[in-house]
Amino acid sequence: MSDEWDEIGFVISSDYRVTALKRLAEGPATPSQIADEADIGIAHVSRALKGLRDRGLVELLVPEERKKGRVYGITTDGNDVWQQIESQNLID
Repeated sequence: MSDEWDEIGFVISSDYRVTALKRLAEGPATPSQIADEADIGIAHVSRALKGLRDRGLVELLVPEERKKGRVYGITTDGNDVWQQIESQNLID
């Protein structure tokens, strides 16, 4: 359980990570879709996705070599973390 709480703490410590994970919980998306929908800079989204991906909470759904149209999705672990964040009312 403490590992999951570590992941939850990591996510909720950044509004950008929260935004990215929340959007991906709804379905796969590109970084530019997330940025446009949330009205935030693409650099913030890319950095958030990298952090989430490094922790296994999101995954790249297209080949690594692809530079445009990189589609990301939430992993099972990411979905579990997101469900906990929502059920515990840890975000506004």
